[in-house]
Amino acid sequence: QVQLVESGGGLVQPGGSLRLSCAASGFTLDNYVIVWFRQAPGKEREGVSCITRRGGSTYYADSVKGRFTISRDNAKNTVYLQMNSLKPDDTAVYYCATDPLSFSCSTYGSRVYTYWGQGTQVTVSS
Repeated sequence: QVQLVESGGGLVQPGGSLRLSCAASGFTLDNYVIVWFRQAPGKEREGVSCITRRGGSTYYADSVKGRFTISRDNAKNTVYLQMNSLKPDDTAVYYCATDPLSFSCSTYGSRVYTYWGQGTQVTVSS
């Protein structure tokens, strides 16, 4: 059974850091494109970051570029999203997603993904 489980969210002050995890079961995560999305109340879902299969390339939304880093730990079958210099605008539920038919990060924010995690809440507030 394919499953993605996010963790690592929480409450952090502006300027702080969090590391989100996306742990996979039922498949080898390194063979798949993995995307992080976020959705804030009343806002559209936003594609935040994408990592290609075997971690060859990474991509970021302009809103997080230079602050967020996506990476893989193949031994743990997990993808991470390191978030630094957090801002109140980063407050959202963060999801990881993948699809067996997704082979690149091209237009990753607008594609359809079959497998999603349950989401983890990130709140940036003083």
